[in-house]
Amino acid sequence: MSTSPTTTSSATLREPKPSIYSFSLTDAENNVINFAQFQNKVLLIVNVASLCGFTPQYHELQQLYSKYHSQGLEILAFPCNQFGNQEPKSDKKIASACRRDFGVGFPIMKKIKVNGEDESLLYQFLKNEKRGMFGFKGVRWNFEKFIIDRKGRVVARFDSWITPNQFDGMIQQLLEEGS
Repeated sequence: MSTSPTTTSSATLREPKPSIYSFSLTDAENNVINFAQFQNKVLLIVNVASLCGFTPQYHELQQLYSKYHSQGLEILAFPCNQFGNQEPKSDKKIASACRRDFGVGFPIMKKIKVNGEDESLLYQFLKNEKRGMFGFKGVRWNFEKFIIDRKGRVVARFDSWITPNQFDGMIQQLLEEGS
């Protein structure tokens, strides 16, 4: 009896659904950040710009980080220059200014695009998981925030004008659910 290799049709082979934990991206200091390290943590991902009217939100982001980091909150800030050219600086200058001017202790990542042809695969994933206001898929401006729970699910998306202090209670609840 001869055996031949088993063939499987392409209809039965499916790409596994991407997970937030499958991403690895580079921070402003050229360190690779493997998102697998964020398993069982609450993750806040935000696109940022230093010349934006929402830039003072860095203070509130840092307050959240200081308050909840020891309980499992991680924040990743992704500079983006797509909205009004409000983030023209180099990656290292952005990170330095965030630390100096706002006391930021969470990672500042390399500048990315959050919309369009060259958008980051991370942002494709986030936008597919959670649409914005009125079902809008694209990121509308700087300081749009995505919240990921301890199981890796994108559970919330907040527009720019929603400040971090306004969802402090949600962060606390998500942290308590997994502890």
